[in-house]
Amino acid sequence: AKNRTIHEVVRNRQFLAFVMDSLAGKTLKERDIEIQRPEKRIINIRCMALRDAAFQSIGSLVVLNDVTRIRRLENIRKDFVANVSHEIKTPLTAIKGFVETLQQAMAADQADNLKFLGIIDKHVNRLNAIVEDLLALARIEQIDEKASATLAKRRLRSLLENAVSVVQHRAEVKQISIIIEIKEDHHIKVDSTLFEQALVNLLDNAVAYSPENETVTISTQEKKKEFVIDITDQGIGISNQHLPRLFERFYRVDKARSRKHGGTGLGLAIVKHIVQAHGGKVTVQSQPGKGSIFSIHLPAELIRPA
Repeated sequence: AKNRTIHEVVRNRQFLAFVMDSLAGKTLKERDIEIQRPEKRIINIRCMALRDAAFQSIGSLVVLNDVTRIRRLENIRKDFVANVSHEIKTPLTAIKGFVETLQQAMAADQADNLKFLGIIDKHVNRLNAIVEDLLALARIEQIDEKASATLAKRRLRSLLENAVSVVQHRAEVKQISIIIEIKEDHHIKVDSTLFEQALVNLLDNAVAYSPENETVTISTQEKKKEFVIDITDQGIGISNQHLPRLFERFYRVDKARSRKHGGTGLGLAIVKHIVQAHGGKVTVQSQPGKGSIFSIHLPAELIRPA
């Protein structure tokens, strides 16, 4: 690039226009531009015209910073604020409306009064569930940040069976079979309460988004550096565009369908932070119409033969 013009080195039209604009001005200018190759990145440009002692233009200083991750985090924060406001406002609006209806027409029709009170109770429970999940997520994040989960040795099959028992009734309603396919039992060093919650959240989703008379399978893989627990369903699947954001708070692939199933939009975020608190990660593979595989990856040192 040395001794070549900026137009020879950089082909981005936005960048060149910005530099020319800065050369004509007298103040520091700043903006973000997007580049698409080899992958989408957001570059922050700060440009200042340079002048000699006679205040004649002698060039321009351009500083570029890759702010892709920062901007992504800012967007996640904005989405979170917008989403949590919406999630809380929706039931509050319903509660307020039915309370006003009861105040105006109390005792006019006992059946209607009971119906309205039932709707209010439903929305209060939903608000409570959202608050409980937010508090749980805050507690788990603190554990994650401090890396201080209380680990104890437990049998893997026992943990899996406990998680299955929690969602068994919902599975039976839809005649869904949950099968544990592990060749041998292992001792696993985890915080059993948190880890069971992660398993329950994944199984609950698998059951909720699977059609009737299907099967959900729990299996394991032993690798050199990690131990993997796979939860496989034969449900509706998820398109690729949603996969990178699936574990964000309140992110929903289909908002109407998610609320219909009674979720708070925090279940997968809770799973992510629980697994991270154990030094692992959670991943997903999915195709629309072909089901999903949610995988918990744990460090191999947490696993021992039973």
